[in-house]
Amino acid sequence: MGEPLKYRTDFDKHVVTCNFERRGWERWDPRYDDDWHVFWASVSTIKQIFAPENGIRLGDHQIVNHFPNHYELTRKDLMVKNITRWRKACEKEAALEANGAGQTNGNFNNTGMSATELLPKLDFVPATFSLPSDYSLFVEEFRRRPDRTWIMKPVGKAQGKGIFLINKLTQIKKWSNGYAAKDGSSAQWKSAEERRAENEKTESYIVSRYVQDPLLIGGKKFDLRVYVVVTSYRPLRAFTSRLGFARFCSVSYSEAKSEMDNPFVHLTNVAIQKRGDDYNESHGNKWPIHLLRLYIAGTRSESVADELFWGINEAIIYSLKSVQNVIINDRRCFELYGYDLLIDERLKPWLIEVNASPSLTCTTEEDRRLKDRVIRDTLAVAVPPGKLEAAAGGVSITTAMSRLSRGGRSNSVGVSGDVYERDWARTGGVPESVLGTMDVLIDETVVGVGDAVGRRSGTAQRGRSVTRGVSR
Repeated sequence: MGEPLKYRTDFDKHVVTCNFERRGWERWDPRYDDDWHVFWASVSTIKQIFAPENGIRLGDHQIVNHFPNHYELTRKDLMVKNITRWRKACEKEAALEANGAGQTNGNFNNTGMSATELLPKLDFVPATFSLPSDYSLFVEEFRRRPDRTWIMKPVGKAQGKGIFLINKLTQIKKWSNGYAAKDGSSAQWKSAEERRAENEKTESYIVSRYVQDPLLIGGKKFDLRVYVVVTSYRPLRAFTSRLGFARFCSVSYSEAKSEMDNPFVHLTNVAIQKRGDDYNESHGNKWPIHLLRLYIAGTRSESVADELFWGINEAIIYSLKSVQNVIINDRRCFELYGYDLLIDERLKPWLIEVNASPSLTCTTEEDRRLKDRVIRDTLAVAVPPGKLEAAAGGVSITTAMSRLSRGGRSNSVGVSGDVYERDWARTGGVPESVLGTMDVLIDETVVGVGDAVGRRSGTAQRGRSVTRGVSR
């Protein structure tokens, strides 16, 4: 039996370290610089690891929990930029197809669908603008629909910090002293030179159309947290956890102007809600996602619930596809994303944001058990049996996974070949016995996106789909 694997972390949450130790891994000893196999790191540490000027090079036996440029999906403004860019490319190809001049032979961006088929599915992010760069475009849209409410969010903050609602252009001044004119055709922003001269700093924000008609349960607004694990972008291979949850506001929803500044009405972030007088410490204002599905099936119908969760499936997959060719696809990386989605009263899901470091702080005992299982199963799919054990025996990750992808017939990686040969097409190369609460969302080595999201009967070639995963 080989030496136990070594783990390293600068993120000492119990749900992380206890899962490492449960697998028999040992904590890295800093006296041995590179003697570690798995590093659960903060995004700031990942930035240092992959910064060229630092000269750090990961060994082929090491794996970390973020892709080098994960922020292309997890920074609010870049997420919108990439999804918008992908949608515009789809629009351009759809126009060519309408004239019989399509260039992708009915397989736009390796989705298995024509751009014409795909385009209607890409409306899953509310209209969003970056400030100050898109201010003039935002003003144009604002004046086109002056009855709408908008929500402003700082690009670089989390947990609800710095968020507020507006329904007048002048309310933007609440945020920025970089605003030079109140309104009208002269509305503009001070130049960078002017701000520097005045020692001012304008923080980057996004402003998004506020979903004013959210689905309410018990009269209260909620959003969804869905956990998604990506182990490869090219080809795209992702899993989703059945252990997501709905996060509720503690105060009944109201569109009244007098409540616009009340975060307990509009913001579902636990960090915000737990400061309110009506916060429920016994359940943390959370509801398991499978109970939400049962509620919708009971109050609407089973088919309506299925349609909703297929929409969630599509929003997640297409957001990943939008950055597929942008993310640096390093085999030594994986990612646990926290997807935040909002459902409107028509049961349309809207993607709000994607978190690179979903909170692992536990608010209740049930919350602790849930997050413990999420990390356990994240490690199961990101570091399946044999992947790093091979490294301990002198076989690189690249070689080990290549063998597994060909059917796993070699036993040199420490896993029975017939196990992988049987499970590869069904579970993305991960033995089904260790998937736990994870389900295959998409595996492009087996089926295309069109098969993954287009088959309403459920399983495609891969086995369990995200719809089954997040809703049952």
